[in-house]
Amino acid sequence: MSDLVGDARTWSPGAQEAVRLLAVSALAEGRDRAEVATLFKVSARAVDNWWAKRQAGGRDALLSRPRGRRTGEHQVLSETEQAAVRQAVLDHIPCDLGLSGQLWTRGLIGELIFKLYRVRFTEPGVGKYLKRWGLAFQRPDKRAVEQDPEAVRIWREETWPAIRVKAKADNGEVLFADQVGVRSDQVTGRTWGAKGATPVVRRTGNRFSVNAMSAISTKGRMHFMVFTKSFDAKIMCHFLDRLVGHFDRKVHLIVDRNSAHRSKTVRTWLADHKDQIELHFLPSYSPELNPDELVNADLLQGWGSTSTPGV
Repeated sequence: MSDLVGDARTWSPGAQEAVRLLAVSALAEGRDRAEVATLFKVSARAVDNWWAKRQAGGRDALLSRPRGRRTGEHQVLSETEQAAVRQAVLDHIPCDLGLSGQLWTRGLIGELIFKLYRVRFTEPGVGKYLKRWGLAFQRPDKRAVEQDPEAVRIWREETWPAIRVKAKADNGEVLFADQVGVRSDQVTGRTWGAKGATPVVRRTGNRFSVNAMSAISTKGRMHFMVFTKSFDAKIMCHFLDRLVGHFDRKVHLIVDRNSAHRSKTVRTWLADHKDQIELHFLPSYSPELNPDELVNADLLQGWGSTSTPGV
């Protein structure tokens, strides 16, 4: 039973703490314990207990403590075991560790814990650990297995800084370029619908497509060209010719390693325009290094939220 009586029983922990501190302060000033108990509407036993705590542990002994278990108390897994599981989830995909799949779920993490420590957890139980570890369920970023991490490092630390220095020396303009295509029957993004029933998007059977080549500068300015034919070296040269016409200084254009970008036709065109433009190539399988990819993603995402009247 609580030492507090009357209205004090319903007080908040903060209010009860204040009573304890004031009561002990009154005792320290020489007031009688019965007088203090009456003044603060508590039992004489409570006053005696508070004074004893004050004598043994000082003022801190009278402060309120959070209720319930302490963080980490009575955890089934030790701190070392938890750290090992957390690191395994961050550093590996399930199939690396003899489990099925490439994406972690609470169920698979539970299987990993059982495999390592022979302890069974429910999915909600695993979820509590994940929250405690600061992990969140999210869509993973994709990386091609063919990507060369060393080539990416060299690009970030050496090639890209060198391009910027060269462009500055030329008083030039740095741009990133890429191409994208969309179809009239293309559906992207998500929509709301009744649970258990997949939404249906009505679309025309008369399909057509359109392509675009765009370039975006480091200052955010974009240039683009729309075309309906398949992208090839001839279209690339046409785009380059139109692009350099927008600038009175040299263009340093960064592109991926698409075969059309590296074709003999494009190389010949570049040789005839070397004072106007220079091409630089990103590492293979590294679209995340090209900000123009974000333009393409934005276009495709927006495609699903716009209407096409008359189609």
